Amino acid sequence: MLFFGMLSWTAGEAMAVEVRAAVFRIDYPSLAPISRYDLVPEDIGFAGALLAQEDNMTTGAFLGHTYTLETIAVPPQDADDAFDALLAGGQSLIIVMANQDDLLRLADRAGDGVLVLNATAHDTALRNDACRANMVHIAPSRAMLTDAVAQFAMWKKWPEWFLVHGSNPADQLLAESYRTSARKFGAKIVEERAFEDTGGSRRTDTGHVLVQKQIPVFTQDAKRHDVVIAADESDVFAPYLPFHLWTPRPTMGSAGLRPVTFHAAHEAWGATQFQRRFEALTGRYMRQEDYQVWLALRVIGEAVTRTSGNDTGALRTYILSDDFELAAFKGVAVTFRSWNGQMRQPILLYDGRITVSVSPQDGYLHQRSPLDSLGLDEPESACDAFD
Repeated sequence: MLFFGMLSWTAGEAMAVEVRAAVFRIDYPSLAPISRYDLVPEDIGFAGALLAQEDNMTTGAFLGHTYTLETIAVPPQDADDAFDALLAGGQSLIIVMANQDDLLRLADRAGDGVLVLNATAHDTALRNDACRANMVHIAPSRAMLTDAVAQFAMWKKWPEWFLVHGSNPADQLLAESYRTSARKFGAKIVEERAFEDTGGSRRTDTGHVLVQKQIPVFTQDAKRHDVVIAADESDVFAPYLPFHLWTPRPTMGSAGLRPVTFHAAHEAWGATQFQRRFEALTGRYMRQEDYQVWLALRVIGEAVTRTSGNDTGALRTYILSDDFELAAFKGVAVTFRSWNGQMRQPILLYDGRITVSVSPQDGYLHQRSPLDSLGLDEPESACDAFD
């Protein structure tokens, strides 16, 4: 929902400003997901950009601001050439959907005159010792996501965890983030087990039959625990954990109750109208990636509105300042951490149908903002690019 009453300019005083932005997506080869519900739409991310473009242009029409948008999807081997072409064409505001290694390389290619907005990479290192001064993060870090789960588990008085993680590198990083969150909030991991990815088909006619026999045996005789924490970024086994555990317990993390930035059933804080507008525009439900790209472009739009300009350096300075805030259908305005460029935002806890809870949980306070109880706090961050 857009509010025009807060704007102090009138149409007669509007200054013409042209704003160019791009969404750059790298399409990686991947296995089909376990569930058909999770098939990735061809317009993932780009659909959110369309809605943000509408929103920015609606506000811009009152102020004399115009917005143009490029959307580019490339395979990994073509990423550098396509990104260089964007830079050569004068793009200086680029939302990137890519993994950590590619994102860092592209940000370094972009240089100081370009603002890169990370829409999808969750790696905590990007907000830590691998941070870049020309990059801000719309996507939450792994640490923010695992802290959101940990806070809820502790609020529920479920301090004893059985951590089940995958064998792939991303799963290992997620598992380590859960270990860190457990230490941070006083939980105890009573046992860990690794589920090996053997590369077999996950959607065969007999897949559920094999899993029904395999998972209970895999989780048998675990030490006493309150909750199962699943760390499976590779989407290999976690969705099968609920209802197949040897000892029935709640499941959180990569299955059961999951930490997300947004989901299609979320209706609180004015989100219903937002969801309907997206569905009318795209013909499908919103996914996290769509929301994060929408949010990135709205960050740009809000900064342009408040600064009445399109200078990349000025926009970056305003985005990282205490003056910046943006309504995001989460009950509180989102802002940025000036020390590493991470957006502060609540994390929704989603069970596949509804928003069960929202972190930060009640009682988790912070001298600056309760949102800073999620993820790396300033004293913990080794990022020095923003000094």
